[in-house]
Amino acid sequence: MNFAELRFWEFLFGALTVILVVRYLCAHLARSALATFDKIALFSLGLFLLLCVSWVTFLIFLAVAITTYVGLAWILKYHAKHGSKYLFVLIPLQILPLVYYKYGDFFVNRVMGFNVDAFRNLVIPVGISFYTFQKVAFVIDTLALKSPLPRFLDYLNFAGFFPQIVAGPIERKANLLPQMEKFRFRWLPEKINEGAGWIVVGLFFKCCLADNLAGYFNGSSRTNPYLIWKANLIFGLRIYYDFAGYSLVAVGLACCLGISLTLNFRSPYCSTSLAEFWRRWHITLSGWFRDYVYIPMGGGRVKWWAFNIAVVFIVSGAWHGAGWNFILWGALHGLFLIANRLGGKLNVPRLLAWGLTMVGSFYAWLSFYELRTDVLLQKSKVLLMPSAYNGEALHEAIRGLASGDGIALGGFLLLTALTLLVEWLSVTDKNEEYYYFRQPLALGVLVALTLLLAPGKTNAFIYFAF
Repeated sequence: MNFAELRFWEFLFGALTVILVVRYLCAHLARSALATFDKIALFSLGLFLLLCVSWVTFLIFLAVAITTYVGLAWILKYHAKHGSKYLFVLIPLQILPLVYYKYGDFFVNRVMGFNVDAFRNLVIPVGISFYTFQKVAFVIDTLALKSPLPRFLDYLNFAGFFPQIVAGPIERKANLLPQMEKFRFRWLPEKINEGAGWIVVGLFFKCCLADNLAGYFNGSSRTNPYLIWKANLIFGLRIYYDFAGYSLVAVGLACCLGISLTLNFRSPYCSTSLAEFWRRWHITLSGWFRDYVYIPMGGGRVKWWAFNIAVVFIVSGAWHGAGWNFILWGALHGLFLIANRLGGKLNVPRLLAWGLTMVGSFYAWLSFYELRTDVLLQKSKVLLMPSAYNGEALHEAIRGLASGDGIALGGFLLLTALTLLVEWLSVTDKNEEYYYFRQPLALGVLVALTLLLAPGKTNAFIYFAF
């Protein structure tokens, strides 16, 4: 489900048209069945859109969803008093497809050194990391709170709500399930207007900023620190506007349907510390690791709090991908968070604190996009070597910026800088992320910029691969 593709919107509006026609007939023939029809239609819509992605994605989602519900129902019926013991059976079953598709090749062939072709070149089902984590949390929350199992149809809509199923936000049972239990197709003008605003901002982030920046990314340099920093900058901006763009469109689509989703990004590049960065970046994943890994290990209240942080971020890095580079990325952020806590009492000017935060976050992006371990270590070393920042390297970098592509890139970076400035003003003036973007005049400008500047080629959302 690529929100940036026209095909998605054709499928969506086509399916909604069919639903509304059938609903109109149902309202005249069996009005009492409307509530059930709405829930069945919503879930059917999600399944249809998943099937449009691929049949493997469709089948794996159904397998994980049904295994979760049936397994939890069995635990609650026969072993409710000691249900936590059976988590060690159910959760491995839930994550088995994730482990196979995402980590099989890495562990079997690259770590253990076997040569098993069955694990090579596996296509990761879209969204598997997101909906698997959401279902694991659903099981834990249900058993921990000793709450009854919801109706199967309500659970299916919680598990398969189409705007957020393939790239989040990772919603919790307490937030999303009650909304699914009360769901009806109500087309409220104020909700549609609000949702449309989020969709416009999200598509501007994705189509105008992220997709254009992607065309200028070049990570080939191994020895020029200026070019490596340039690649880090472009990648870091692209992945933010790509992922945040998806999340904002998801929030907008849900809002049009009367459903409130968690805002998964809150202008993270306005952060003045790495701790604040992680309160603003991929918020639902950070919250998931906090509640289900960090706090059960003792959180920050124990003497080994630094170990807890390191474990959480290394696991978080592994969640993003099967490779040593992702583990290193997580370890770097864990190290930054530990240093942030140790130096928390230092009085650093706000602008300097922001600069240091950006340097740390963009330095770490190198470990996210460079998959070759030897090249990654070489580039990391170059960035830390003062002698590498010489006149020849600077001249080479400037020479590249003087070309036609360099000038075009400068224009898009300027547009990105203005966007970040508006984000900063939204946070500092209104304490509401993306506030100024969602004003009527600004939305008109964003629509015009998206139509004028969106490249002809549509890139898939980066996080579809996670």
